[in-house]
Amino acid sequence: MTSETPSKPTKLCPTCGTRVSEDATRCLVCGNDLSGIEKASRQSKSIQGSRMPQVTLSLPIALLLLAIFLAIGAVLVYFALQETGRVVEPTATPTATATMTLTVTPTPETPIPTDTPQPTPTPASYTVQAGDTCAGIAFTFGVSIQSIVLLNNLPADCNTLVEGQQLLIPQPTPTPTALPTSTLSAADATEQACEKVDYEVQENDTLSSIANAYSVPMAVIQEYNGLSSETVFSGMNLSIPLCERFPTPGPTPTATLPPPYTAPNLLLPADGARFTESGETVTLQWASIGTLLANEAYEITVIDFTDGDNRRLVDYVTDTKFIVPTTFRSSDSVPHLYRWRVTTARQAGTDEDGNPVWESAGAVSDTRVFMWSGTITSQATPTP
Repeated sequence: MTSETPSKPTKLCPTCGTRVSEDATRCLVCGNDLSGIEKASRQSKSIQGSRMPQVTLSLPIALLLLAIFLAIGAVLVYFALQETGRVVEPTATPTATATMTLTVTPTPETPIPTDTPQPTPTPASYTVQAGDTCAGIAFTFGVSIQSIVLLNNLPADCNTLVEGQQLLIPQPTPTPTALPTSTLSAADATEQACEKVDYEVQENDTLSSIANAYSVPMAVIQEYNGLSSETVFSGMNLSIPLCERFPTPGPTPTATLPPPYTAPNLLLPADGARFTESGETVTLQWASIGTLLANEAYEITVIDFTDGDNRRLVDYVTDTKFIVPTTFRSSDSVPHLYRWRVTTARQAGTDEDGNPVWESAGAVSDTRVFMWSGTITSQATPTP
């Protein structure tokens, strides 16, 4: 056997990597100076101290240690969050319960009505023809004479119309249809106009004492109140007709004249009534003001103011109605307007011809107007 000669220590050339002997000072290949490398190697060996012990772990043990470390960290974080209140213990999940929801439907607001101005009717235009009068034009267009006078600034008598004159005619105002009228009997008219007083029977009153106090016959009080006997009792309400009082007694047989009578209350026809039918009569009617004396009567005055105040009719009756004679009706085709009123009169004597002389015995009633046209055969409607 041959003994192996121990190899000499070598070193590497830092420039070309050639291995040379440890004590070589220059590289045989590249000629690099190796003396500096030797000094540095010695110094590093002298400075190098003792090394730390090395621990070598297998992979399974390393993974196990990592898992244990993570678990410990998780536990620590959990307890830290629980102490601060950020961790909520799990609770049972509530079961959802169906709840009915009431849907409120908004109610639409009712609009507030506003007043809409009504358009003013435009007046019609009319050319005055020959023979036209304000009354005839008003009757033709169904308006009042006063409305034509005011709209055209005419005089109050409206007697200045000229042929060819232009007039403005107002639109007629719709009026409710008048209810059919009927002529009241004399008894009903007197009953309506009779003044009455309500009286409550007091204790110790008798029908005779009440009649004497008001100067009204007991029979009349019984009749007005529907009493079957003369017995009355305290608290009973009676109606005393003052229009049935006894005449004022006087010391002489000559009757004492009563004070002036009140104005009669006009009943028919209604104010502004129209009479246009051929042969139609006009009956004026008013309420009684009481029992008239033998020398007293009602004075009726009817004026055709379409022809002026000169054409008038005055008559005296003791009844409470008066039929206007047809002779006073206008014979032309133009409708005429009439005024009428009633008052009481007392005969003061007679004139030289034996005609009675009358003087006023009471107040004059209100004045009413009616329209009365003559016999109309044909009438052309004026063109507005």
